[in-house]
Amino acid sequence: MKKGFLSVGHLPTLFASFLYFDMSFMVWVLLGPLGVQIARDLDLSPAQKGFMVAVPVLSGALLRIPAGIMADRLRPRLTGIILQTIVILSLLAAWLIGVKSFAATLGVGLALGVAGASFAVALPMASQWYPQAYQGTALGIAGAGNSGTVFAALFAPTLAQHFGWNNVFGLAAIPLGVALAVFVLLARNSDKVPAPQKRADYLRVLRIGDAWWFMFLYSVTFGGFVGLSSSLTIYFNDEYGLSPVVAGYFTAACVFVGSFMRPVGGAFADKVGGVFSLSIMYTVAAAALALISLGVWSAPVALLVFIVAMLALGMGNGAVFQLIPQSFRSEIGVITGLVGMAGGVGGFYLASSLGISKQLTGSYHPGFLVFGLLAAAALLALTGVKSRWRRTWGASPELGSARI
Repeated sequence: MKKGFLSVGHLPTLFASFLYFDMSFMVWVLLGPLGVQIARDLDLSPAQKGFMVAVPVLSGALLRIPAGIMADRLRPRLTGIILQTIVILSLLAAWLIGVKSFAATLGVGLALGVAGASFAVALPMASQWYPQAYQGTALGIAGAGNSGTVFAALFAPTLAQHFGWNNVFGLAAIPLGVALAVFVLLARNSDKVPAPQKRADYLRVLRIGDAWWFMFLYSVTFGGFVGLSSSLTIYFNDEYGLSPVVAGYFTAACVFVGSFMRPVGGAFADKVGGVFSLSIMYTVAAAALALISLGVWSAPVALLVFIVAMLALGMGNGAVFQLIPQSFRSEIGVITGLVGMAGGVGGFYLASSLGISKQLTGSYHPGFLVFGLLAAAALLALTGVKSRWRRTWGASPELGSARI
């Protein structure tokens, strides 16, 4: 962490943003770790399993746009309170009513997507408190809330085994309530924010080419992270016959690495530049996913390869958000929603395509190969735009000591 980081910004807000994001992500991917037990009881096909765990990811992705607009106009604190309340009520409803069909799982998934929209609240709230030179570090810490997926993978299968998977929805509302209380007590909006834009201005961001580049880059890094977080419990169970609990432990190990490396990736990008950092991460991720697609590994070896892939994807998440505020400082709420949406769409594609691949070919591995090729495409795209970014952004006095 850079010297002087603790003397700027607002640490209580940074912590509250992290915890809010952490617990939201825990429930966002909850259907993934519960997927084996739900699919067994409801007799779901591989494609249905893939779609079930992908729906919350897509719902969260699409809801990040209105959440980003709400954060920009209502301010992040109020938006966070509203969204968290909706998620808690949805979990309690699922617990009390019961989830008894495939259609009902999709309904729960749509509701859990509101938790995924927390991305568009936590990151702008943290970003607005910190100067440009510390954006990677601050957003990396707040964004490390994606570690909530670790708790889902680690505890959800075990709780389902002891109490039944439907009761896990009710249990999950408890830590969300605690996180909401902390958010209300500690989180504060920064005074250093631009005035809310006119509604027409939100579409203006989509006319900027760099917005689309960031959306594509993040659809690979975050899409890979959340897609694997949602799917690996089912994969390890189907491919290697691991029990739901052991498969959850394997998934938790992968997710922990990806989550922990997000702030590391942001801090690393602050030091060497987001472009250089991302170039390394896409190379490593593409190679790891290509290795997995060979399908010749034992479970422990596959776990190690997935850990390498998640390490690269996690660091890549931090690096992308080190770059974004350098180009879109005044539209940080809107661009965060758009880029976060694209990341969720990438996760939806990966999770759903793995289920379809399994149903059509009898193997998950073609799905991993295609996503590895997307990581390679992202590397090529980054190579094509990096010179222009360094030439145009580097001339801006607002960047100060920030690295590109």
